[in-house]
Parts: sequence; structure tokens; C-alpha cells
Amino acid sequence: MANYNIIKKTKGDIVFDVVNTIFMLALVFITLYPMYYVLCASFSNNVKLLANPGALWYPQGFNLGAYKLAFKHPLLLSGYKNILIVLGVSLPINIILTLFCGYFLAAKRVLFKKPILAIIMFTMFFNGGMIPTYLNVRSLGLFNSLWALILPGAMSVYNAIICKTAIEGIPDSLTESAYIDGANDILIIFRIILPLIMPTIAVLLLYYGIGHWNSWFSASLYIQDNTKLPIQNVLRAVLIANSNILNSAATEDDQINQFAETIKYSAIVISTVPVLFLYPFLQKYFVKGALIGAVKG
Repeated sequence: MANYNIIKKTKGDIVFDVVNTIFMLALVFITLYPMYYVLCASFSNNVKLLANPGALWYPQGFNLGAYKLAFKHPLLLSGYKNILIVLGVSLPINIILTLFCGYFLAAKRVLFKKPILAIIMFTMFFNGGMIPTYLNVRSLGLFNSLWALILPGAMSVYNAIICKTAIEGIPDSLTESAYIDGANDILIIFRIILPLIMPTIAVLLLYYGIGHWNSWFSASLYIQDNTKLPIQNVLRAVLIANSNILNSAATEDDQINQFAETIKYSAIVISTVPVLFLYPFLQKYFVKGALIGAVKG
């Protein structure tokens, strides 16, 4: 019979495991409880919720009124529509530009590569500032348009560097053989490079998607029409700005006051759930893609 060396834990190891387990459970509780609180509050009765200022372990008087009001409210629905339009248009532009830039950065023999690379890297650390950007958006005719949320941040240099490192991991023999067979750069990018770095592309999609979904500042600068605001700006109006935007489009029976508190939590759930559902599908690519595209020293 094979002899197995059984390592016996010392008292110090046992104490460390116990303390470490307690610490991790406490950390998980601190992380998840705010989300659980928001979920319970969103299903609670407005009056009973206000009467219970402490910890919340279950909905106080189960009520779906806040969700019914939220889903039929025009600004919350238009906010969802606008952010979906922004994501649907932005993500292909983001990925294509990032892929092209990463391919250029990874190329070994390119004319004027060093000065062009210096200019690209300069934009990573310095920009014109908020006022010049605002004036630029107005002069280009993008003001009060969803294009103002799409074009100014169409590519991240940081993400391009991640893409560049992933492309550098592909053997040169593949691209060289493609050149010999008559393929051009566009064909190489989409038929060879793209399929081989799909884990990195999935991570970049997650980075760009979360960035667009959580962004609210650009819309507050460039969008004047409330019906063009993305979901995060509507959520901000509900949570911070005393629901001024929401009240401006309230229904005739003015049900907002009946759910003044719970509608805030339901709006948070509505704006968060899509990201929570999307992440598990991309999680399997996340670690692999991040490691493949990690910046080399």
C-alpha cells in the first residue's frame, strides 16, 4: 500500500483557519447585506419601511406597487431604452477601434510607430479638460444627442494596451503565413487575431459595457432632454435630486408620493439586475482574458 504523508495541523494553524473563516464570512456579509437590504426594501410597504429605520431582514408588508409604478413610468422606460441604444452602438465601435489600435501597437515594422505611439500614450494621461471637451461636443453637433455619450469615449488606451499584449501572444508564423497566402491586415485581424483573443475581447466587452452602464456624468453635461437620459441619470434623479425629473413626468393620479421611499430601492434593483445577470456568462472568460492581456513588465 502506498504511504501517504498526513500533515497534522498545529493549534496555530487551526486558530488561523477559524479566524480566517470568521473574517471572510464577515466580509461576505458586509458586502452582500446592502444588496439584500435594497432588495427587501424594494418589496416593502412604504409606510412600514419608514417605520422600521433599523436592520431589514425581510420585506415589511410585501408590496409590488413600487415596481408597477417604476415599470410604467415613461422616464424609467426611456432611460432603459437609451442605455440599450448606447450599448448596442458603442460596444461594436469600442471593440473595433480597440482591436485596430492594439493590432497597430503590436506590429513590429510600422513607419513612424514611435512618435504615433507617444501621441497615443500622451492621451492616456492628459486630456483637454471638461470645458474644451464640452465646446468640442457642441461644435460637432453632438449636444443633446446620444452620440455625445458614444463618440467622445469610443476607445480606451488602457484597453488597447491589454489588447496589444494579447495579440503579442499570438505566434508571428500565423500572420506571416496569412500574408504569404495573400491576406491583408483587415482579413488577418478578423479571421485570425479576433478568434484567438476572444477571452480578452469578452473582458473588454465587460469593461466597456459596465463603464457605459454606470456612466452618468457625461449625460448630465451633454443631454438636456429628459427623455434622452440613460437609466443611471434617471436613477440619480430619484435618489439624489429629490425626484425632480421623475415628478416632472408623473402620472395624473400622482402615485409617486405613495411609494416615495420604496421606488428608490426598486429603481436601484431595476438598474442593477441586468449587470448581475450578465456577469456570470462572462465570468469564465474574465480570469483567462485578464491574464492573457495582462501588461507585461
